[in-house]
This record gives sequence, C-alpha cells and structure tokens, in this order.
Amino acid sequence: MTTASVIAPAERAALTAGAGRHGKLYWALADAWVLCWRNIVQLPRMPELLVFSIIQPVMFVLLFRFVFGNAIQVPGGNYVNFLMAGIFVQTVAFGSVGTGIGLAEDLHKGIIDRFRSLPMARSAVLVGRTMSDIIRNGISVAAMLIVGLLVGFRPDNTWWAYLAAAGLLMLFSFAFSWISAVIGLSVKTVEAAQSGGFIWLFPLTFCSTAFVPLDQLPSWMQGFAEYQPVSVTVTAVRGLTMDYPVGNSAWLSLAWSIGILAVFVPFAVRRYRRAAAR
Repeated sequence: MTTASVIAPAERAALTAGAGRHGKLYWALADAWVLCWRNIVQLPRMPELLVFSIIQPVMFVLLFRFVFGNAIQVPGGNYVNFLMAGIFVQTVAFGSVGTGIGLAEDLHKGIIDRFRSLPMARSAVLVGRTMSDIIRNGISVAAMLIVGLLVGFRPDNTWWAYLAAAGLLMLFSFAFSWISAVIGLSVKTVEAAQSGGFIWLFPLTFCSTAFVPLDQLPSWMQGFAEYQPVSVTVTAVRGLTMDYPVGNSAWLSLAWSIGILAVFVPFAVRRYRRAAAR
C-alpha cells in the first residue's frame, strides 16, 4: 500500500493545493502518519501478527507466576506484583523486533523502492514504522495488564504514577524500535532480521531485575544488571505501579531511552538511505 492509495484523490488534490501553506515538518509528520496508518490497518487483516506477540508474554506470565513464583523470594512476598513490571518491559522490548522485521520485509519486496518514487519525506518510512509499533506494543501491554489482573496482580499507586510508568514504557519501546530498525536495514533477509533482533535482547532481559531481585543474581552479574536499560526501566515501572522506592531509576530509564534515540535514529536514517539506494 502506498501513500497515494491511502489518501483519496479529492483529498490528495486539496493537500497538494495547500502544500505552500505548510512547512516541511508538517508534511514530514503527515507522511509519517500515513505510513503509520498503513501498518496499523494491517492488524485486523492479519490478526496473527498481534495474537502471536501477545501469546509469548502470556506464557511467561503463567510460567513465572505458577512454576517459579513460589521459589523466588521478593520484597513484600507477592511475586506476581514484582513480576508484572518485568513482563511489561519484556513485552515492549521483544515487540520492538517487529520494526526490523517489517523494514526487512519491505526492502525484500521492493516496497521501499516504491516509496522512494513518491513525493514524500524520506524520514516518513522509519518514523511511521516506529510509531505504529508503539501502538501495537501499547495494545500488547494492555493485554498483559488484563492477564496480570486475572492471576493476582494488584497495582497500588495513583493514576499519575500509572501514566508516568506508561510513558516510560512507550519511550523505551520507541527507543528499542530504532535499534531494531538498524538491524532490519542492515541484513539481507527477513529471517536474519528476526534472529538478529532477538539475540541481543535475551541477555538484556534475563540478566536484569525483570524476574529476580538484584541480590539474588550472581555477584559477577549484579554490576551489569543494576544499571543496564532493562533493569532501570523495570525498577522505575515497578516502583510507579506498586508504590515501591523508585530512586533514580526513572531518570536513568529516561536517560537511556534518550541516549539510544540520539545514537540510533541518525544511524537508522543512514542505513535507510544506503539500503534504499541498493
């Protein structure tokens, strides 16, 4: 689906006539929204994309809640309340892989070449893809919240704290999507984008405080686990949803996300230009 096919002819003519009244930023955002919508409308047509992204974290919830939950001692003694912040962060981290897979698929099918022939902002493809993946990850997190409530999760804080936790999660998701975008634009096949997208996430996710308290990790791992982006985001989300001490974790999570964006957004743009020129 191209930009021209999304916008009706009459609307497109009106937009073209008014092009001189808007700046480049407006049109870049408008093009990005069109491509974001292109990815969103695929979800009802291919529901398995969303279903499979939800099934995996549901399995982790059930596995850790009912198999490992009684063996892991956590502050307060309620493991499911401790667990769910880790599940939320893991869900958006693993969900970010879809960005790289989608871009690799578009490259493989030649859709990127079609986009290049259209009068649209070059940044729209990447921004539109990452925006749509934020929405998809938000749906997955909402599903995980429902599953968590069904198995005993009971958040305990104010609505402002919940909104702050959601904001950190979505920013974290957005940042990791740009890492995935670089991977998807750097490999030659969709299969490589999928395997390359997950392989670096497993150490970050499981060598963290997502599922086990820091003091129960091996001593040689604790230094890495305490300050890496998954751990600080999990600690911040856990504190904001359960009224636990947050400390500097929210600021560290914010700093990690902004730092990742500062590095990988320009990197992804360069990779996109090279990939599109091939």
